[in-house]
Amino acid sequence: MQKLVVVIAALSIIMDGFDGQLIGFAVPVLIKEWGVTRSDFAPALAAGLVGMGIGSALAGLFADRFGRRWAVIVSVLIFGLATCCIGFAANLWHIGVLRFVAGLGIGGALPSSTTIAAEFTPARRRTLAITATIVCVPLGGMLAGLFAGVVLPHLGWRALFFLGGSLAVILGAALLFTLPETPRFLVRRPARWAELSRLVGRMSRPVATNCAFTDISEQRIEKSEGFPALFEKGRARDTIALWCAFFLNLLAVYSAFTWLPTMLTSEGLDVAIASSGLTAYNFGGVIGALTCAVAIARYGSRWPLLLCSLLGAATAFYLTTVNIALQTGLLIAGFGLQGFFANAVQSTMYAVCAHVYPTTVRATGTASALAFGRLGAILSAFAGATVITAGGKDGYLVMLGIAMTGLAFSLAVIRRHIPARAT
Repeated sequence: MQKLVVVIAALSIIMDGFDGQLIGFAVPVLIKEWGVTRSDFAPALAAGLVGMGIGSALAGLFADRFGRRWAVIVSVLIFGLATCCIGFAANLWHIGVLRFVAGLGIGGALPSSTTIAAEFTPARRRTLAITATIVCVPLGGMLAGLFAGVVLPHLGWRALFFLGGSLAVILGAALLFTLPETPRFLVRRPARWAELSRLVGRMSRPVATNCAFTDISEQRIEKSEGFPALFEKGRARDTIALWCAFFLNLLAVYSAFTWLPTMLTSEGLDVAIASSGLTAYNFGGVIGALTCAVAIARYGSRWPLLLCSLLGAATAFYLTTVNIALQTGLLIAGFGLQGFFANAVQSTMYAVCAHVYPTTVRATGTASALAFGRLGAILSAFAGATVITAGGKDGYLVMLGIAMTGLAFSLAVIRRHIPARAT
């Protein structure tokens, strides 16, 4: 039962990454078809990222108050329907508005799904389970690249959004019948203990229908819930450091998600080859996230995350020396390595959030960190266009390197890292 729920949460995040990255593959085609510039496109891209930030913040509060289940279902349906509607867009204004609406759902699905994965998983396996769900963002992006490679040349960009959005709507409908509420949400609501009794029975832990429940993991009663609790009981330093880490990491990651194919085409590469750069980035991210999760389970989160951040910075700075015309294969492989390090940190930071915050504010803490991180993603929409226009490949890579260096500093400040496993 628990494994099935984690798989369901992972599917919603795959679709989140899939629909969220479709626009990155469509941008070079739309720029050519509509005769617009990269700077013209930046506000439309930023609108989607603003929606993600708002969606992340609202979903956490919604999930802590009304349940993780409904937060995921509503989020998936919102971004699925909005993505479908992008296929009808006639101009950049339409795309901007619809990307904002889709962003509300994309931003809301991720923290809600990771909270479900965390609360259905035993503590000893929680880091790996959370990372296995978060890694589905680059996995979804990789699938989106393969999907776009088939659909764009034969059916065009409109079909790309019609079909991609329809898949999410189908998944949202399926979640209505398959996704349960988490035990730790139900335990704090005595009126729903009958539902909790049935749920734990399905998890091979049958109990009497009239028994009382308590959450033994909460040794101290949290009197305050919601946003202010993130700064109480010594959490302020970790909260601020997590916000900065998410900001810088999402600046780097979304600079790739949004602008990497466009940057490569601006350097003279074919659209298909340019798209393979983002596919390689996402593939590296899948491998990196799983590798980092295994390392964290054994050695704790501090040193694996710091090492990945610093190596990500070093990779970005090294790629400035690569000749894009003569060493295209090396450059694509380098972006795969950059994706390995950047997404390894991005995916496993959610496990750090789950460790830092207790049940009563876990969804709010994770969502607020992600919402602050979305500001970095929003900045990437404008910074990417500006840097690529002014500095080309090298300027773009230097921006990534600086962001990853700052990320390492932010992670070093966090006090409550996941500890190493006792041997």
